[in-house]
Amino acid sequence: MAKKPNTNRTDRPASATDRQAKIQAAQKATGTGGANKITIAGVVVILAIIAVVGGVIWSQKSAEDAVGSGNTSPPAGATVAEGYRSFADVTLKPGAPTVTVFEDFQCPACRDLEAILGTTIADLAESGDIKLNYHVMNFLDDATGAKQSTPVANGAFCAADQGKWQEFHDAAFSGQYTEGTSVTQEQVAAFAKTAGVPDLSAWEACTSAGKYTAYINDSNESAGKLGVTGTPTIRINDQMYSGQTLAPLGTPEGFTKAVQDATK
Repeated sequence: MAKKPNTNRTDRPASATDRQAKIQAAQKATGTGGANKITIAGVVVILAIIAVVGGVIWSQKSAEDAVGSGNTSPPAGATVAEGYRSFADVTLKPGAPTVTVFEDFQCPACRDLEAILGTTIADLAESGDIKLNYHVMNFLDDATGAKQSTPVANGAFCAADQGKWQEFHDAAFSGQYTEGTSVTQEQVAAFAKTAGVPDLSAWEACTSAGKYTAYINDSNESAGKLGVTGTPTIRINDQMYSGQTLAPLGTPEGFTKAVQDATK
């Protein structure tokens, strides 16, 4: 079980990389007569190029602002307090309990839990037997000094923007990178491709800008306030399970029984 350090995150995402166009100054032609006409024509062409490039830069900057790291809004279907609801379009059965899974995408124990219980949890959510929330954390970035938890979480929520949260989530844990190693954009993109994210260009713009970094930080802090001290932790309604108390739920049969016992 990955233990959450007893520290408060106060950092916020760094600004997205500014894209600047570098236009080389044209050498000014010299001479008389026809040479001056060439100079004037060259200046006109240069001004036209500047106008076009400027328009491209403005267009790119506008797109970055739309998904930029200054965003503080949670992903659609998510709240800081409750996390992100998966299978939100499913009609819940009467008395279905709420199951919240607290995870860090860098957490090896979370990967193991997903390997054992992931299919069972998803099946119960898809059938309406549980309301499934994922409460994403990123404390392992600070604990290890690596940048993996946050970039992958951003990738997951950017995939959620295109209806591919569960697919990305499952791909990320199935192909999880070694704890304590930072990941590149290309490595995170491998999960998006496996998940079948339809518009990879939009996904890349979203993740490069760190669109949901503020939400991920706030989600991490919220989990700590709820009493979560490590991952994975599972909450069924108001009952928390972690460490030794999670062990009885560590099989599909044990987890299903806990859900049945919590169904009203």
